[in-house]
Amino acid sequence: MEMDAVAFEALVIDELDRLPDDMVDGLENVVFVVEDRPEDGTLDLLGLYDGLALTERTQYGMGELPDRIIVFREPHLAECDTEEELRQEIHTTLVHEIAHFYGIDDEQLHELGWA
Repeated sequence: MEMDAVAFEALVIDELDRLPDDMVDGLENVVFVVEDRPEDGTLDLLGLYDGLALTERTQYGMGELPDRIIVFREPHLAECDTEEELRQEIHTTLVHEIAHFYGIDDEQLHELGWA
C-alpha cells in the first residue's frame, strides 16, 4: 500500500481522536510522532514507546523531556492492503504503545489481544 506522510499522519490523528477519553486523559508529558521507519531501517516494528512508564516513575516531571509514542509509516503500509486495514493497525499500535505508558508489558498486551 502507498500513502504519503501527510495523509498517513492525518490517519494517525484521526485514530487518536477515536480513542476513549479515559485512555488518553491520563497521558501526561507525551508526544505522538510519525516517522517513516525505525532507526535500524527494518519494517518489523510498527510503533515504539520511548519513555518511562508511570509504574516506574518516582521523581519525574520538572524539566523532563516528553515521552514519545512513535508510529512508523512504512511498516504499517507494508503490512496493510486497504485503508480500513491501515486504520485498524494504526489503532492497535496506538493502544499498544499507550498501554506501555501505563506500565502494561508485551506479555499482558498479548493476553489482552493487543500484541
